[in-house]
Amino acid sequence: MQFIKPDININFTGKIKIAALVSLSLIVISIGSLVVQNGPKYGVDFAGGTLIQVSFEAQTKIKEIKSGLNTIGLVKSSVQRFGEKSENEYLIRTNKPITTSEDFTLDLGKALKKSTGINTVIQRVEMVGPQVGKDLREKALFAMFFSLLFITIYISGRFELKWILSGVMAAALIFAVYALSIFDVSIPILITAALAVTIVLFWFLELKYAMGAIVALVHDVTITVGVFSIFDKEFTLPIIAALLTIIGYSLNDTIIVFDRIRENLKKHHKRPLNTNINKSINETLSRTILTSLTSLGVVVALFIFGGGIIHDFAFAMIIGVLIGTYSSIFVASPILLAWQRK
Repeated sequence: MQFIKPDININFTGKIKIAALVSLSLIVISIGSLVVQNGPKYGVDFAGGTLIQVSFEAQTKIKEIKSGLNTIGLVKSSVQRFGEKSENEYLIRTNKPITTSEDFTLDLGKALKKSTGINTVIQRVEMVGPQVGKDLREKALFAMFFSLLFITIYISGRFELKWILSGVMAAALIFAVYALSIFDVSIPILITAALAVTIVLFWFLELKYAMGAIVALVHDVTITVGVFSIFDKEFTLPIIAALLTIIGYSLNDTIIVFDRIRENLKKHHKRPLNTNINKSINETLSRTILTSLTSLGVVVALFIFGGGIIHDFAFAMIIGVLIGTYSSIFVASPILLAWQRK
């Protein structure tokens, strides 16, 4: 199916400076938001504490809910509406891990009914200890870092036949990260430093396709995390799943463009590199847009009709699909041009 005319010839490489400025601005805003807010806003999964979902038979006020919570010792709790307004559901979060039992659920229901005067149903109670939350945070960061490294091995092997070189480098980085993590080094700082070292190594080891892919993926994840920080949304395990899905989606798009660039470099090796890159992006543009629109249709439907549980996951996917499509055109491919200039 041709969504765009096959003879289209948009000068994408001519807009690299504008794209670089846009990407840099988005990354600076994202990092700035994270710095101002002292990092991401972790949910109960990562921060530890207790999450309670309650529903009422009629509308009530948040201050009345908090009043009921105070009577059972949940003084420093946050309460926010959950789902549609007509459903009268609320999420209660507290940083105090509570040993849940039938007695606690009964006491909570009675306290809320007394303070609001409305029948209350306790939908769920989830508790995560602080140590468990810390372990989950670290494992989530390791999962994303290792997925990026394994991706670079695949890209280097497929496009540059440097399986051994990329494999040895990845193994060395994994060993170094694990060794340093034993000495109580901050995991976020450690992973950030490891990614920076990875990109530098790609530059000096001439792994240009892998470098283009990983820079694009880091770009996508950073901006998605930044958007979550700007909108003050919580990071939970489903959001980590969304980020890993975004990495896979963006990579797929990048590989399609890289594959066409490699084909055109073989067919038209006398042409300038920027001409071949432009031709490749234009030739795959119809597929890229169709794939993005199809994916967006699904995640937008999830965002609108999926309910509160999947709302943030769908939101992350919407941002990821948009940024991933952009990066495969304006971030990954231009790295090859930067390499030629080097």
